Amino acid sequence: MERPGATTLRGNPLTLIGPELKPGDTAPDFEAVDNALQTVTLANTGQAVRIFSVVPSLDTPVCDAQTKRFNEEAAKLEGVDIYTISMDLPFAQKRWCGAFGVDRVKMLSDHRTGSFASAYGTLIKELRITSRAIFVIDKNNKIVHAEYVKEVADHPNYEAALAAAKAAL
Repeated sequence: MERPGATTLRGNPLTLIGPELKPGDTAPDFEAVDNALQTVTLANTGQAVRIFSVVPSLDTPVCDAQTKRFNEEAAKLEGVDIYTISMDLPFAQKRWCGAFGVDRVKMLSDHRTGSFASAYGTLIKELRITSRAIFVIDKNNKIVHAEYVKEVADHPNYEAALAAAKAAL
């Protein structure tokens, strides 16, 4: 499924591939790779409340800030696991985390197959990177919060995602 104009980069419309997920939907399964090059699926993320923070690339200012913000919040959110998902290679994710002391957010790379991006509707067709989005998944794998950030260069609504995660505990 293609969603033309579903996101923009500097005002230029881009096409997202995949469904537009909404609260109440069952979280789709996916295959991504962690920093140890191990395959991670939805089931591997456990039964805790989870925040999936989707970013285009860690080496850009907003993605950098978004991941650091969720790393800070992870220390305050007992019972919530936070994942950052991007198309960055696992080696680049590991390097970035080491350089900035990011040690609470779990990193997942979708570079191999784009499985997460396709299943969650965040794959930018024209660039083969992920758009910016936030998904909060409850203990029963139901989506309780979904935000697709319209302009890739804008920040997501952190407070709404954090409130949804706390309410799902």
